[in-house]
Amino acid sequence: MFPLVENVARSDRPPGDERELVERARRDPEAFGLLYERYVAQIYRYLYYRTGNPQDAEDLTARTFYRALEHLPRYQERGLPFSAWLYRIAHNIVVNWQRDRRRHPVVALDRVVTHTEESNPQEVLEEEEERERLREAFRALAPDRQELLILKFVEGMSNAQIGAIMGRSEGAIKSLYHRTLLELKKNLEGME
Repeated sequence: MFPLVENVARSDRPPGDERELVERARRDPEAFGLLYERYVAQIYRYLYYRTGNPQDAEDLTARTFYRALEHLPRYQERGLPFSAWLYRIAHNIVVNWQRDRRRHPVVALDRVVTHTEESNPQEVLEEEEERERLREAFRALAPDRQELLILKFVEGMSNAQIGAIMGRSEGAIKSLYHRTLLELKKNLEGME
């Protein structure tokens, strides 16, 4: 349904006629497809990095846009980009999804490491262990700090853009970013 995260093109289009497009989508649900096309790659990437699984990211992306379509009549433009509203919906959906998974743990089949004949099993194992340590250190961060790192490093957003999405000032984002990197480093050192 969605391309793998590596193949997803970034949406660098200017907001342009975003307000007009949102208004059209309120009257004509088919016009919502244009908003979907504009933002689906960003929301998918965000959810992929929050879940670590393409299938879960696809499912949560679909839920995000379904909920956005359902609640579009109540959307209020507040000077923020439409994507900020979508990220907030995606954030709430992934937080609920994570809470449900903690209550009912599931082991994903795609977590099984497969090897080719050319790969050195020891190297593959060490690389997978290193990635898992990083994932664990990342997941130990508070959700707002995870969101900050995803928006900064995956989406390549500026502190001002992240502030608009997270409802914080640019200075508060800089401070949170610094504290987050220190905490991530501490988490990684604690695992060694």
